[in-house]
Amino acid sequence: MTGVPASAAGGSPAGASHRAEGQGPSAAEGRRPGAGAAVTGQERDAVEVTGPQEAAGRVVDQELDAAELAGRALGADEGLGAVDDVAASGAAGADGEQRDAGRPARGGKLAAAAVNQASVWNVANLLTMLRLVLVPGFVALMLADGGYDPAWRSFAWAAFAVAMITDLFDGHLARTYDLVTDFGKIADPIADKAIMGAALICLSALGDLPWWVTAVILGRELGVTLLRFWVIRYGVIPASRGGKLKTLTQGVAVGMYVLALTGWLASLRFWVMAVAVVLTVATGLDYVKQAIVLRRRGIAERRAALEETEA
Repeated sequence: MTGVPASAAGGSPAGASHRAEGQGPSAAEGRRPGAGAAVTGQERDAVEVTGPQEAAGRVVDQELDAAELAGRALGADEGLGAVDDVAASGAAGADGEQRDAGRPARGGKLAAAAVNQASVWNVANLLTMLRLVLVPGFVALMLADGGYDPAWRSFAWAAFAVAMITDLFDGHLARTYDLVTDFGKIADPIADKAIMGAALICLSALGDLPWWVTAVILGRELGVTLLRFWVIRYGVIPASRGGKLKTLTQGVAVGMYVLALTGWLASLRFWVMAVAVVLTVATGLDYVKQAIVLRRRGIAERRAALEETEA
């Protein structure tokens, strides 16, 4: 076995040792710093990314260390080749992950385009349009024959009841069957406030309801709407259970005032309206509190995000 290296080398042992000195561990160590610098300076920069790619970067680092150990055992040239292969595969994997992270999911644009494509002429919006049409009809019926005829008041109550019932159904249908449209978002609250405002103003104009009650209810509705626009950049104030109970109580109370009631029913509607006014004020204050908290939280989050970006 001692004669094989000389014949395989094709020269004297001195020549073989000379090549070993030129290509042995010392030569590998002479080239390894440059390759290692390339791996740690460029390839690892490509691999060290944020989010899910950090795990991939740590895996590539472990593979680089394992390749260097294998290079010492197998020989300098083969070891450096293994290091270069792992570095190249790591860079390719990092680049692929970066491209995948920046590329939208397959079919994502089609799915996004399919969202909010409900026709304006859907059931929910038709119910909203019906409420808008009922407003002038309700006013005409309410003021017919001086506004005190029980028959005309009954017809006015029927129109008001239909408007309140459609108010309960159109929002539910829009959310359940994905019929939400920009028109519905704008027209639905307008229709709600229009029918309620028309009823309150007519009742106060006829002397059946004090003007301060109308002012409190309509002022609260307008104030909450302005609050929603004030904090819309920070989030949406959700409808609370108290708000829904307020709406139901208001509808029942106003409906009882629209009808020409006498006796104990007339006394009952007074107390129902009193409860509606209390709920109106209480829920209005709660919405003010939610708006202030939401705005402060949104400002704090934006400030923290800005500081993190500058850092």
